[in-house]
Amino acid sequence: MRMGIYGFEPTFLVGIAAIREEHGSRLAALAGRRLTGFAVVRFAEDGDWFAECPVVLDFDGMRVEICHWKLDELSIGWDAIDVTAAITGWEWLELTPEWSCSDERLESFVGQELSQVALLEWRPSSLDLADGTVAVEFVFDSSRFQIVNSLDENGIDVGETHPDFVRHRLKC
Repeated sequence: MRMGIYGFEPTFLVGIAAIREEHGSRLAALAGRRLTGFAVVRFAEDGDWFAECPVVLDFDGMRVEICHWKLDELSIGWDAIDVTAAITGWEWLELTPEWSCSDERLESFVGQELSQVALLEWRPSSLDLADGTVAVEFVFDSSRFQIVNSLDENGIDVGETHPDFVRHRLKC
């Protein structure tokens, strides 16, 4: 258990090759499934998203758990986190983290069928500290979203992929 999250035992990988080797075929196999739910961690007191915690996506009962850490590390887990269990060990903080199924960026995707998953590698045209970081993109008929590295935490982008990303489409 890490960060007080039951079932969260991350294995952080660096670079497109390592992430594709470890998770590429399983991510690709999500295509054709519906996004049936998601969970993010928010603070009970103000509802703010705690972006350092994993984003959990449920595709017809197959859950993928995505968490960026440091400048270039990414952990992808499968069906391990219990989003019904209380998050513990944060008593020192004046805010209470809890699982939430509310996020305006993701809500419109629930019920939609996933058509494709890709890994995105950040390759900007100029010098950039984030060069080489990897994001995960989920493509649906109506739109797409990406879980990106926002420099030591997760970010959620919706819509067209930023042009500085190199897209690595995944196949089973």
